[in-house]
Amino acid sequence: MAAPRTLEALNARILACELCPRLRAYCAEVARTRRRAYADQDYWGRPVPSFGDPKARVLALGLAPGAHGSNRTGRPFTGDGSGDFLYPVLHEAGFASQPVANARDDGMRLDGLWISSVGRCAPPANKPTPEELRNCAPWLDREIELLTKLRVVVCLGRIAFDGLLAREARLGRPLKRVNFAFAHGAEHALPSGLIALCSYHPSLQNTNTGKLTRAMLLGIFQRTRKLAGLCVDAS
Repeated sequence: MAAPRTLEALNARILACELCPRLRAYCAEVARTRRRAYADQDYWGRPVPSFGDPKARVLALGLAPGAHGSNRTGRPFTGDGSGDFLYPVLHEAGFASQPVANARDDGMRLDGLWISSVGRCAPPANKPTPEELRNCAPWLDREIELLTKLRVVVCLGRIAFDGLLAREARLGRPLKRVNFAFAHGAEHALPSGLIALCSYHPSLQNTNTGKLTRAMLLGIFQRTRKLAGLCVDAS
């Protein structure tokens, strides 16, 4: 099958993906049973497409949709605690049109930023298997090819960073991992020409404990604007 030629076509292909039976069954079951707080809502329950500006110079790369967040709303980091923490920061940094993200039709627009993840389906316990991540890898490869102006990838968590480094290996550019350590604020120039900027994931586990603060994440995205050659003044 020919590779999708546009980001819109790629998202359509992702929506139809059935490569991981465990994940498809889990997402469908969560959508069927629902959480009590969302009992009156229709869950998305499918692979979650990426979202943002097709001319983006920055890619924010996460782990996977949340069971009652993106798996419910159908948009990355929308409708859960991670998104409640992330989008106000993106708004302040000049990437998002508004600080609140709660639904696909809430009017949110991104400028200079594309949001995606290394896994496209919500996994049980937020832990996709290595095989499931490998199944999703071609989507990320093609997505980065289609983001023709991309310069910087903000890796939200170690698994996202590992997924980006694995792409370098698939391109025939294996890396010595000792030279590419994950740490909050770490920057790495990749052989492909992209810059990887690492951040702790904005999960409640990190934000509620103070491991990741708003100031820390804002600093990441302010630095990202400089690395990507974007105007630092969001106004």
